[in-house]
Amino acid sequence: MPDTGGMHFRRLRVRLETDRHVIEGTLQLPSEGYRSRMTDFLNAHDSDFLPITDAELTWIDGRSPAERREYVAVSVRHIVLGVELEFLGTFDESGEPPSDPVLSAVSTPPPPVA
Repeated sequence: MPDTGGMHFRRLRVRLETDRHVIEGTLQLPSEGYRSRMTDFLNAHDSDFLPITDAELTWIDGRSPAERREYVAVSVRHIVLGVELEFLGTFDESGEPPSDPVLSAVSTPPPPVA
């Protein structure tokens, strides 16, 4: 399918922690621009809910077994820790990988500051 020049998204496997839960799931971000990094996206949506798909929820106190959910909405203001676990690829609005090889390439994060 040819690339139509529409919006492209990056999918990341993330781990989010609130005071009560650990949530691991998939977060969809814009592929480029200001809100393409997880920290910028969270800061820009500080009063919103974050859509997480293919999620596993675990209670921090261990009082209940882990739950799998196809979709959860997480209040951004309750997130106390966010970690990017894995880059899952770049996709267009239809859910297909873009035909442009530059957009489908894996982006390497900058090296840590010593």
